[in-house]
Amino acid sequence: MGQGSLTRWTAPAGAWTRPDLHLFPQDGHRYEIVDGSLHVTPPLDATHEAAVGALVTTLRSAAPPGWWVCARQGVQIGDSSLIPDVTVLRPHSSGASWSAPADAALVVEVESPPSRRYDRLLKPDLYADAAIPRYWRLELEQDIVALHVYVLGSGGYTLERTVEGAEPAVLDLPFPVRVTPSAWV
Repeated sequence: MGQGSLTRWTAPAGAWTRPDLHLFPQDGHRYEIVDGSLHVTPPLDATHEAAVGALVTTLRSAAPPGWWVCARQGVQIGDSSLIPDVTVLRPHSSGASWSAPADAALVVEVESPPSRRYDRLLKPDLYADAAIPRYWRLELEQDIVALHVYVLGSGGYTLERTVEGAEPAVLDLPFPVRVTPSAWV
């Protein structure tokens, strides 16, 4: 194919599966599978990427030995293949490119306009069904930066607290970490 032409592919006859994700180019889009259906998020802006990098740095600096903090580590949840912005893996995790939900102590999504509903509604529901104990959602609005901290309960995630702007806070789980959301953007 010539330069600039589109790659052609054919959708599977049935549900999408994790091996189908190899069909797609590394073009900045995020390709995920939810219950056998393909979900594509467009490339995200520099603010989003800076926040992901800063979150990873913050969590890695607080992580005890043996804990892994990864950007875009895939999590396989039944027929769904999700890619959180940040995943904190427990010690002795397999290190595979797609983690089991039992290995994940925390997943974090950095919200952006194209992913807002997905990060607020669908992904937390899937993470809760997989029994991942902690979910954080970083909201980046023009005037406010807020970290929403959720804990898993019997009916799904419950908002434990919200840390806004330059307000420093210490969060205890999955390990003690000092956070200041405005420092991440």
